[in-house]
Amino acid sequence: MINFKNIILFSFIASTMCCKAQTLPLNTGILDIPQNAYVKDLNNELAPYLGTYKANFQEKEITLYITKEENKLVKRNNQQFYRDALVVQYIVKNLAGATLQDTKNNTLPKIYIYSTKMKSQNSVVFIYSGTNCRVGWGNIYLTKINSTQISWEYRPNDIILDDSKCPQGTDINIYLPETKDLIFTKQ
Repeated sequence: MINFKNIILFSFIASTMCCKAQTLPLNTGILDIPQNAYVKDLNNELAPYLGTYKANFQEKEITLYITKEENKLVKRNNQQFYRDALVVQYIVKNLAGATLQDTKNNTLPKIYIYSTKMKSQNSVVFIYSGTNCRVGWGNIYLTKINSTQISWEYRPNDIILDDSKCPQGTDINIYLPETKDLIFTKQ
């Protein structure tokens, strides 16, 4: 009876050790990430981007709030894994100071921006869900210029709206700057 209990205990411990998730560096290619792996910021590469940044563009003030989320669940097609990611929330105001769009104080997760990979040592790629009804979804590239400045590039993939999927009267304006080389300064 004791041997049988020991065998069961040993089997349980061995199976637990074998199923432990693999930890990989941030620059691991998406096709090289096994199911349930953890893509971790092993070298603290995301830290230089953290903070609050501001820029003005086309009579709007844009404030970015960049934080780090550890162990963020990522689901892509049939793949699921975890990653350390930068998360961007933002507030866009007009010249009069009126808020046009605010994801910083909005708890609805429908509009999101988070990092998907390190393009180089000084550049991060983000996915943007788009504004309401996914209008303007695409990629954002942030490049670290120095300790207080980042360069912004936003490449929307789709700005066409399927009216049948978006309630009438919904604000579908894209308030983020659709441009390249816009400089944001750390506050």
